[in-house]
Amino acid sequence: MDSTAFEVIERLNESLAVQVNSSSALVEGMGKAAAAIDRERAKKGIKKDIHGPRKPNLDQVRFPEGLPLQITPWDLLATFARATTLARQGRGRGLAEHWQGLKYCRAFAGDWHGSMRLTREGKAPELSYRAMQARELGKAFGLAVAERVISKRFPDHLVSILDADIALLPGFARIKPAATLGARPRPDFLLEVWRPGEGSRVFVVNVNGNHQAVTAKTSTSSRTTFKQLARSSERVARLHLGRWDDTPALLTSTEFLAKAGVTVHMLQAEGGVVLPTRPAFGAGSADVAIGRRALPYVNSVTVPTKHGTSRHNAFCVPEKELAWFGRVVARAHAAGQLSLAGGGGTVGQYLIAEQGGKHFSETAFAGTASVHDAEATFADERYVGTDQVFRINGRRVEAFSGMATDLYALLANGNVEEYRRQAYERRMEWPTPDDVSDWGATSFRSDGTALAIRVVQG
Repeated sequence: MDSTAFEVIERLNESLAVQVNSSSALVEGMGKAAAAIDRERAKKGIKKDIHGPRKPNLDQVRFPEGLPLQITPWDLLATFARATTLARQGRGRGLAEHWQGLKYCRAFAGDWHGSMRLTREGKAPELSYRAMQARELGKAFGLAVAERVISKRFPDHLVSILDADIALLPGFARIKPAATLGARPRPDFLLEVWRPGEGSRVFVVNVNGNHQAVTAKTSTSSRTTFKQLARSSERVARLHLGRWDDTPALLTSTEFLAKAGVTVHMLQAEGGVVLPTRPAFGAGSADVAIGRRALPYVNSVTVPTKHGTSRHNAFCVPEKELAWFGRVVARAHAAGQLSLAGGGGTVGQYLIAEQGGKHFSETAFAGTASVHDAEATFADERYVGTDQVFRINGRRVEAFSGMATDLYALLANGNVEEYRRQAYERRMEWPTPDDVSDWGATSFRSDGTALAIRVVQG
């Protein structure tokens, strides 16, 4: 018998264990997979320098206490939603972007050990849908673990998730025939670690997922996780802030059919770059609109080799432009926050044309727009945002996403730096799921955003 809508949402609120693996064996396996990929390319006559260098000095992650990661399925889907608010999947924004994770509401359950696993429905998507599920859920799990690791490492900071394309378009967009980055390899996301009055740190993140069922006969070179990490090492090596290899990176590959339950494999590379500190207001602050740059991509970085140096193609933001890039990141994050809350035309003020400013300023098709027209109160804290009503096994279900009312007003009026100051000061004050009884599952972040879901009564 299918689960009722109430049972599905109850599972979404259950804290489950997600296994996390990072070890020297993972580094060794990735290296062997990389060598196998190079051999295969050589057989096909593909020159090695076409794909560029891989990220050097990748190593295992020394996790803080508290593993495996304890998280609810709803928090995972909320992480995915927050990461994809500016995805521009089409004009039906309310359905196509940050609500796209709702289709996975029935995909997770806990086993008798309390580890998260895919349900029967989660294991049996249509063939054409399987790759999409791995890609999308790979983002959810990879970002959730990456964010948790960085938050533990920088406990007195906030962490923002940003689509890497949105951050790169102002500096590297090809104007003709359309403002895109083309097919040039790049990582998936940036994680900004910030605190008002200080320069931000930016982590480059690449995330993957797969449905391979590993057995004793699975060779190292054919293991999908190792190959995904090897290819991720190429993608993160295509983005540099300041100098070559000074930007920290995190690589993840999530195995959904691992014997121990869903398992996230992670590697890291250290880096010391820090973006310049911005003023709290006026010129040079994130309150002021950014301009476009025409930064070079071809031969933009100098890479040390055994015989000297060589030049490689990469998205490299030079040191003199790091202050500008910090404003790009802060304003793109502001746009994402407003979009999550159905900000409509207010989103476009933070995005230049190459980032899709016009797209987010237009009215979407009737019935599908993500419109700022909903309110919710959680533990006496008022949130404004947008909602979506859909069905689970015939029952109407409501999902809400939004921001604390006062923080939303700051961003809607263009006050990015003041928003950041207040969000930081209030980072410990927001409700928790235990404070809420009239919604089935909730997710609150220290930046003032919330996502919630419940069965519609009556």
